[in-house]
Amino acid sequence: MRSLATRQTSLDQVRGWCTVAARAAWAKGGEDTLILSVGHLLPITDAFVITSGSNPRMVRTIAEEVEEKVKRAGGPAPLRIEGLDDARWVLMDYGDFVVHVLGSEARDFYQLERLWADAEPWPWEREEVAAGG
Repeated sequence: MRSLATRQTSLDQVRGWCTVAARAAWAKGGEDTLILSVGHLLPITDAFVITSGSNPRMVRTIAEEVEEKVKRAGGPAPLRIEGLDDARWVLMDYGDFVVHVLGSEARDFYQLERLWADAEPWPWEREEVAAGG
C-alpha cells in the first residue's frame, strides 16, 4: 500500500530508502534496528524504521546520519523532524516512511514493536565494509 502523501513513489523505492536508513542507524550504533511494513495497518505511511541509541547524543547522531544517507541515496528530505531538542525520541517523517530513533528508556517504555505487532517486518542486511576499503 502506498501512502497518501506521495503516490509517485513505488514500494520498492520505499523499501530501498528504509534499508538505507536502517543501515545508517546501524553504522552509528543504532540498537535493535528494524523495519516494519505498516501500510496495511496505517493508511498514512508505508513503513516504520525503528532503532535506539543509548543516550541523547547518540540518538541525535543516528538521526543526522539517517537524514544524510537517505539524501545521498536520492531519497526525499524529511517532511518534518520532531524531538531533536531533547533527543529522547526523534521522529523523522518522510511521508512514505517514518524513522523513529528512540533513547533506550523511551524504547523500553513505548514498546513500538509490541504496539505494531501485526506489522510485517521487512528484512534488511547490514552493509559490511570490506577490510581496507
